[in-house]
Amino acid sequence: MKDHSVDHTINLEHEQEQEQDSLHRILVPDVRDLPLTPPSAIESNFVSYFAPDFTKPGHDQYVYRHANGLCVIGLARTHVAFKDTSGITAVDFNVGKSDRSGIKVTGKRKKNAQHFESNSALCKVNTDDASYIVRCCVKGSLLEVNDRLIKQPGLLNSLIEKDTLLLSCQNQQIGSKSRGRYWALKSIRN
Repeated sequence: MKDHSVDHTINLEHEQEQEQDSLHRILVPDVRDLPLTPPSAIESNFVSYFAPDFTKPGHDQYVYRHANGLCVIGLARTHVAFKDTSGITAVDFNVGKSDRSGIKVTGKRKKNAQHFESNSALCKVNTDDASYIVRCCVKGSLLEVNDRLIKQPGLLNSLIEKDTLLLSCQNQQIGSKSRGRYWALKSIRN
C-alpha cells in the first residue's frame, strides 16, 4: 500500500519551491529584461498628455499631470513656433489684465493663485515673424511660471520638454471628482 502522506508532503514542498521561484523572479528581475536607460523623472512621475489645438492647427501643447493634481504645461515639439527658422525669441507672461509672472502664491491654501479655464491665455511666445498664444489646456489655478524663460527664451529652442516647462498649474478636477489644494514645483529639473 502506498503512503499518501509522503506524496502530499513532496507536492507541498514542490509548490513552495515554485512559489519561491516566482517570488524571486518578481523581486529580482532578469537583467536582460531591464531597459537600457532608466525612465526619466517625467516618465516615472507624470502622465503625459498631448493637447492638439483643432481651431489653429500646429498650436499643440503638452500637459504633464502628477497624481497629486499638479499639471505642468508647455509647448509640444510639433508647435508652429519651433518650425520658424529664428526659433523662439521672447516669452511674455503679460497677457490679459495681469502679468502672470508677477503672481506670488503663498501658504498652504495657495492664496493669490489665479483661476483659469482650459482656454485661458497664459503667455505669448514670440518668434521673429509671429506671436503665438499659449493656452492653459486644463481648468485649474496658476501656481507658478518659469521666470527663466523671460530672460532666456532660447531655452525653449534647445531643450524642448526637458528643462523648459512653461508653468505649473493646479488641476481642480481629477477624473470626475473635485479635489482640494495641491503643491507646485517650479520645474522638474533645476
